Amino acid sequence: MSMRELLGLSGPFAKTLPGFMPREGQQDLSEVINQVIHKRGTLVAEAGTGIGKTFAYLVPAMLADKKIIISTGTRHLQDQLFHRDLPAVKAALKLTLDAALLKGRANYLCLYRMDLDDHPSFYTSEIRDHFVRIRQWSKTTRSGDIGEMHGISEDARVWPMVTSTAENCLGTECPKWTDCFVVKARRAAQEADMVVINHHLLLADMAIKENGFGELLPSADVFIIDEAHQLPDVASRFFGKTISSRQINNLMSDVVAEQLKDAPELTELRDLADAIKKSAQDFRLALGADNQREAWLKVQTSNLLEQARAQLLTSIAELAAALEKAAERGKGLEQCYGRTVLLKQLLERYGKPVQAEAGELAQEFIYWYETTSRGFMLNMTPLDVASLFRAHQQTLKAGWIFTSATLQVGNDFEHFARSLGLENYESGHWNSPFDYWQQSLLYLPAKMPEPSSHDFTRKLMEHVLPVIQASRGRAFLLFTSYRALNEAQQWLHGKIDFPILVQGDKPKHQLLQKFKELGNAVLLGTSSFWEGVDVRGEALSCVVIDKLPFASPGDPVMQARLDTIKKIGGNPFNDYQIPQAVIALKQGVGRLIRDVTDCGVLMIGDPRLLGKPYGKIFLRSLPQMPQTRDLKDVQNFFAQLEEKS
Repeated sequence: MSMRELLGLSGPFAKTLPGFMPREGQQDLSEVINQVIHKRGTLVAEAGTGIGKTFAYLVPAMLADKKIIISTGTRHLQDQLFHRDLPAVKAALKLTLDAALLKGRANYLCLYRMDLDDHPSFYTSEIRDHFVRIRQWSKTTRSGDIGEMHGISEDARVWPMVTSTAENCLGTECPKWTDCFVVKARRAAQEADMVVINHHLLLADMAIKENGFGELLPSADVFIIDEAHQLPDVASRFFGKTISSRQINNLMSDVVAEQLKDAPELTELRDLADAIKKSAQDFRLALGADNQREAWLKVQTSNLLEQARAQLLTSIAELAAALEKAAERGKGLEQCYGRTVLLKQLLERYGKPVQAEAGELAQEFIYWYETTSRGFMLNMTPLDVASLFRAHQQTLKAGWIFTSATLQVGNDFEHFARSLGLENYESGHWNSPFDYWQQSLLYLPAKMPEPSSHDFTRKLMEHVLPVIQASRGRAFLLFTSYRALNEAQQWLHGKIDFPILVQGDKPKHQLLQKFKELGNAVLLGTSSFWEGVDVRGEALSCVVIDKLPFASPGDPVMQARLDTIKKIGGNPFNDYQIPQAVIALKQGVGRLIRDVTDCGVLMIGDPRLLGKPYGKIFLRSLPQMPQTRDLKDVQNFFAQLEEKS
């Protein structure tokens, strides 16, 4: 049977999957993907919300008799694909395909490090409790995937203590090697016909070629990149380098743990580790205020900062010298020595022009730093990842399929393709099966001030209030900044009778669950709620977006890229800022209609949509829906919905 027949009215999915509805767009997309898989081509495919792109690529991929690697945007989507979608397709097609789920090593319990950190007196009561629970779980888990531990949050302080990194893994010399969960997961991936990974793992391997996983990528015949719009930003992070206070403190903790285990009499190692922690704190203070995100150029001439860096380097060099002598006492100490030397080299080179090594591409980096109340990160981000990604892609000699609901700007894929250096690619757009003209309404309130106005958020909320009343809550209010979110929250206080949920009050998944349960809540969120959020049904009937999501030009990475575009004669605003903002807006808009029965109002408060020439690019990129500037039309829309229900 063809892809069209398999996904059609008489196919196995219509017969076996409850609620499955044949969609012409899904069938067309699947046919094209099938052709690209077999000729190992490159396809850039935008599939509108509701197309069912997951089944559209899984069906031909699972029938292709090829080694397929599927990369998703997040670990959550990875789990959903592997545990829900893939088994459903497998059952419908009656296949015996061998599939594997593979995550980065930080997602798996490290038995060696769990036993290494057995000094509970050093830790808080919460960490000690987490250790007890993790040790109990370690006796029953088959995968070692820390995602199984629902009672311990993903950002809990205990996880770095009981998981490994490429730097601190002992490899084949580890006493727990035969029981290692990472080794087992990678072995299963090597043997599987289909492997589900995520963008972070794909790019981490491209960037650092971790031992053990580097053999998996070259063996693949086809790569399917889902949520592909996220890939350029993820690539920027993984082709760069970072020195952080957390990284330094984790290394010092490992030094102390290995010293206590293999060289208890060498107490000077502990003293030297403490000295580095103190020097790192002094370096953090020399960077200045909290919550900065600035170019290194702004501080690199500071005498105080240079003195702090010199002292930190001296402390690291002293520890490296001591570890060189102690390295023969144990594999762990030997590895700590190597990590300390690499840290010293990276800190010495930071902020200076990078010379390409033999066989590598010359690459210009953006140097920038971030500070928190107690920590810092020194970042090196490639100015352009296109040449790097293209070089890695071409070495793999495989077919590539990039798909997402948001890849076009206007009707053009060039911005996405250029960001990854894609050449000789096919492209296509498959419209959503949803009837936006009947299911939705776009409200652009009149008499809104310019977004830069000091009273913009207050004016916006004055327009939002009657919309929320008309929708009876059931709304997402999406903001482009925390400042605007906080101002809106304060303004709303006491003005509505609906429950108010605010990003940051609880973990994201708990907020979403509460939103769905309440059925009439108003949720205020920023960037993390603009994508990857799926609320179907009446619980979400209104999405409000405050401004067009232009990235801050003051961001050091953004500013460097804009300057480069200027230097080569381009137009930074048209060539980069608008396309990035269009894709982000499309993601936010995509939260509203998630099913064929969903209906709702999209409200965008930014007057530039109608007042600036470039506003047409944004409007052209959105689903076709009726537009109004009249609040009465919004109230009538919801009143008609009430009559139908």
